[in-house]
Amino acid sequence: MPYTMLLRLWNESVQAVDANDWEGALAKLQQVPEQTSRTHFNAASAHLALGQLDMALRCLDFTIAKDERLAVAFFQRAAVMLQMDRSEEALSDCIWAQKHMRGNAVIDYRQLGLRYKLYYWQILYNTAAAYCRMGQWESAMDKLVSATQDRGQGRGGNIEVALKSVERREILDPLLVPVGLVFRPRKQEIEQLRQRDFLGKAKVISSMIPNDDFGGFEPLRQQKPGFYEPKTDGVQESRYMRVRAPYMARGPGQLTVPGGSTVFLFGEEDRDGMINVIHDGQRGLLPVSLLEPANVKKSKENRVPTGIPLPPEHKPPSRPETLPRSKVPPHVSPSTETPPPSFNNATHTQSPVSGSPRYTANAASTKQGGFPQREEEGSVVVKVHYTYNLALSIPLDTPYHKLKEQIAEKVGQSASQLQLRHKLSGSQVLLPLPGEEESGRTVQEVAEAGRVTLWCQREDPLANRTILYQMVALYDYVAEDPEDLEFSEGDTIDILSEVNQEWLEGHCAGNIGIFPSSFAYKENKSIIQDRK
Repeated sequence: MPYTMLLRLWNESVQAVDANDWEGALAKLQQVPEQTSRTHFNAASAHLALGQLDMALRCLDFTIAKDERLAVAFFQRAAVMLQMDRSEEALSDCIWAQKHMRGNAVIDYRQLGLRYKLYYWQILYNTAAAYCRMGQWESAMDKLVSATQDRGQGRGGNIEVALKSVERREILDPLLVPVGLVFRPRKQEIEQLRQRDFLGKAKVISSMIPNDDFGGFEPLRQQKPGFYEPKTDGVQESRYMRVRAPYMARGPGQLTVPGGSTVFLFGEEDRDGMINVIHDGQRGLLPVSLLEPANVKKSKENRVPTGIPLPPEHKPPSRPETLPRSKVPPHVSPSTETPPPSFNNATHTQSPVSGSPRYTANAASTKQGGFPQREEEGSVVVKVHYTYNLALSIPLDTPYHKLKEQIAEKVGQSASQLQLRHKLSGSQVLLPLPGEEESGRTVQEVAEAGRVTLWCQREDPLANRTILYQMVALYDYVAEDPEDLEFSEGDTIDILSEVNQEWLEGHCAGNIGIFPSSFAYKENKSIIQDRK
């Protein structure tokens, strides 16, 4: 018989015992063709629970035949014989149980799967019970006195009560292994019976597409740098949908999408009314009831890529033979100074953008409903990203040059060497303060909801250089050679020159170098004025 089948039937019988289903436990054990001493002992316990002493005694005989040194089996069989008034045979089993204790005061059977400790004094107690039934009261008294001197634990007041009963010539009831305590298979072996899928489900291990978890089949497509949108049968535009109202993710696999966004249908509607979509480079579930057809134009000019991003080409672009060293200031060395963390997005950007002032702190604070404004409402908190972040409380009417002087004093630099920049809402490009060199321009023009966030950068690296345009990094780029420009995904890069069709020279985080053009995209095509 396979050992796994024995374990399975044995475990099912134990579960039936735990449920007090004694007949069910016996039925499971009877299916075992080659039983062991422990399964025979369990069968005897089930018969005892049902009051079937003859069958219990027969199972204990099989138990001892399988294991002649199992002391607890002799102890249990002696107790069953005492209940059947077979005192002399019970006395013989008690003697054998004492012998197989091997001089120990206690034997713990938990290692064999039985949560029971057999004490030497318990065997002496049953021996005294056998002598009581044989009318040998003095021998019974001697055994009980010996039990009081035994060093085993758990006696309690049993021996004292038994001594008084023997003095009154009362027959003692035998001790048994409690009903429900049976031999159990090892937990580790039972866990191994569970079916396991060692191969598992197919999943994407390596893909040209970052964060790709698509496990189905799709026709082969040409891999190229940039972003791709999955192809499906039929007209592709019909797969674009518009989200009528904002939706917050309420479960695993769902997306949080603002209202009015355009998504791409990646699958079919399921029974729960949800459908797989792609939004902002992520795939997840949205309710079908929130979607409506959207008109998508094919024009890709000035469009920020969406969908699932693709890495650059399989083969890296050919590196230019030489880089005109005249374009790199001799006093700037990539290894002389490590750019601070706050420079990750600090770049030299577009020409001053003129326009009407946006939200101001005063406008944001007029919600007080006619109450007089406090003095601090005339100020704005300016957060500055530099080697470290700092915050200043500045009056709204502070001119730009005064603001630069205060920041220069805080960072310990000359105001003439610093350039202050800010971001427009929804853009990653850093722009210089509008009309910074003009008089009359104040902080109020860039204040928004009582706050201003600025990026402060030294101008040395780009002295006498022309910024053609700006790009935003699609991926991290690690410099392989000294002339390479290293940057992180999302950084803004000032383009200084086009080395060839595949390589550009740029500036980012205070460093100048070359990088593959496929690692960035243009957010806009505005030309930057020459720096003087």
